[in-house]
Amino acid sequence: MDRDRNIQNKIDETLNVLESIEKVNVSPFFKDKTMNVLFTEKEEVQTVWSWFTPKLQLATLLCVVVLNVIAFTKLEETSAYEANISEFAESYGLSVSDDDTSILNN
Repeated sequence: MDRDRNIQNKIDETLNVLESIEKVNVSPFFKDKTMNVLFTEKEEVQTVWSWFTPKLQLATLLCVVVLNVIAFTKLEETSAYEANISEFAESYGLSVSDDDTSILNN
C-alpha cells in the first residue's frame, strides 16, 4: 500500500510540473527563418582546381616553354647525330639501300 501512495505522489508531482509551464514568446517569423536556413540551397565551391592559382599557372607555363626549348635543341642535336651515323654507315658499307630487299621489309 505504501508503494501505491509513492506512485500516486510521483504522478501528482509530474502533473504539478505541467501546471507550472508557461507559454513561450516566439518571434512571428521564427518558422520562416528556420525553414529558410534548412532549405536554402548553398552553392558548392569547386575545390578541384582551387589550388591551381594564377602564379602556379604562370610557373607551369614557364616550365613547359623551357622544356620545349630544351627538347627542340636536343632534336637538332639528334638530327646531326643521325647524319653522322648514316655517314659512318655509308663509309663502311653498312647502310641498306632502297634496292635491297629483305624478308622483314615485305
